[in-house]
Amino acid sequence: MPGGPTLSTLCCFLLWVFTIFHKGQGDPASHPGPHYLLPPIHEVIHSHRGATATLPCVLGTTPPSYKVRWSKVEPGELRETLILVTNGLHARGYGPLGGRARMRRGHRLDASLVIAGVRLEDEGRYRCELINGIEDESVALTLSLEGVVFPYQPSRGRYQFNYYEAKQACEEQDGRLATYSQLYQAWTEGLDWCNAGWLLEGSVRYPVLTARAPCGGRGRPGIRSYGPRDRMRDRYDAFCFTSALAGQVFFVPGRLTLSEAHAACRRRGAVVAKVGHLYAAWKFSGLDQCDGGWLADGSVRFPIVTPRPRCGGLPDPGVRSFGFPRPQQAAYGTYCYAEN
Repeated sequence: MPGGPTLSTLCCFLLWVFTIFHKGQGDPASHPGPHYLLPPIHEVIHSHRGATATLPCVLGTTPPSYKVRWSKVEPGELRETLILVTNGLHARGYGPLGGRARMRRGHRLDASLVIAGVRLEDEGRYRCELINGIEDESVALTLSLEGVVFPYQPSRGRYQFNYYEAKQACEEQDGRLATYSQLYQAWTEGLDWCNAGWLLEGSVRYPVLTARAPCGGRGRPGIRSYGPRDRMRDRYDAFCFTSALAGQVFFVPGRLTLSEAHAACRRRGAVVAKVGHLYAAWKFSGLDQCDGGWLADGSVRFPIVTPRPRCGGLPDPGVRSFGFPRPQQAAYGTYCYAEN
């Protein structure tokens, strides 16, 4: 065709397009230098409390001299906690997690981390970093625990905790402050709560399934946020997270005071259950009991898996609360917790 592009012009144009495309796609040729760590097949590792979890980190080849450094990225604190350092032959653990962590060493290129007796505080983001003095590189993985989120407030009423008191309160109830992702997951599973609570990252939020005027207005359902808060001065409730239990929760009937409840559990080789114990038993063991029972914090609650008339009056499963009766009130049984 007269005036059309020549064959050589088309070839040059196609070569230029090919080059630009591969640079945009991250062509290895445009990033010189060795890449030793293989990308993980799964970036999220699922586990539960008490289990042994393996975080995979594998080298494609080994540099002449190197170290592998494992650390945990602490949410809301803008820091990393060192766990373990190895040179391929010897490994040294650091901090409280280092005592439960070891290298898997399935083969000579295996730098995977094994965590024994997984705890609630182990959940989070981890980094496997290869240090060879020339071009350091790393892969990130997330350890996710199966669990349940529960709102918590003390006997004094709502909005009593600053951030640090909320953190301590969750730990006293066999839990830890929930993360945003844990609260979001709980919301998708049905958590609807109109009181704002602290999260591990330091934010304050609350989950709404049914939008209503007294609960942030009639906008769309979702996780409502109070924005940045002062961790020392501002006071809210807490959203706690707990996971599967190593023991079991059982109900002791009767008309007991709180002190009699403690004695009843001791006679059975157990202790009065904490709030986190009851939520975990409801979530993971299907505990369904239409009787209010004392818990260790002085509250009275009961777990419902199958809603029914005269058993809490609500249409959804959950843990119901009678609040914090007087400890001398002899009107309830008790929920006990015993280690297996």
